[in-house]
Amino acid sequence: MSAGSDDRAEHGPADDGSTDGWPADRGLVVRRATAADADAIADVYLASFHATYSFPLAHTDDEVRRWIREVVIVSPEAWVAVDDERVVGMLVVGSGALDQLYVAPDRLGTGIGRRLLDTARERSPQGLTLYTFQVNDRARRFYERNGFVTEAFGDGTANDERQPDVRYAWRPGSVPSR
Repeated sequence: MSAGSDDRAEHGPADDGSTDGWPADRGLVVRRATAADADAIADVYLASFHATYSFPLAHTDDEVRRWIREVVIVSPEAWVAVDDERVVGMLVVGSGALDQLYVAPDRLGTGIGRRLLDTARERSPQGLTLYTFQVNDRARRFYERNGFVTEAFGDGTANDERQPDVRYAWRPGSVPSR
């Protein structure tokens, strides 16, 4: 969560883009998030974080829900992936940074992450940077397959969870290794 002194975004398990077990894009819509989406976005964020990491979130569920309502939703670049009226993914992008990208744990591997990443690239065509935790192998593989390269490794002192992280960058012309 990008809050307080933490200037590094966390990324839950990115979607690897396969479609095993779920039809690809079956009615999936990516649209701007609204205030009415706040609870569903928080649900995706919390479920994704808790399903991915063995370490605790640095904020309570109530703090996360407040942050979603007061910070994420008011961002002009907050997006949701909606399937059959259910929010199944969320994205926050801005100023060349992919701040948040989370997919509901039960929808991993269905192309949602790639659709959200495509939206982020459209919104930041000059390039993107992002942080994810070093232990998040699934997200790291996803970003690397989609043209992101490692720029730096951190020791965790700059994120709320105090977990080692990695900074990635994508520049136009980077060829994804799909």
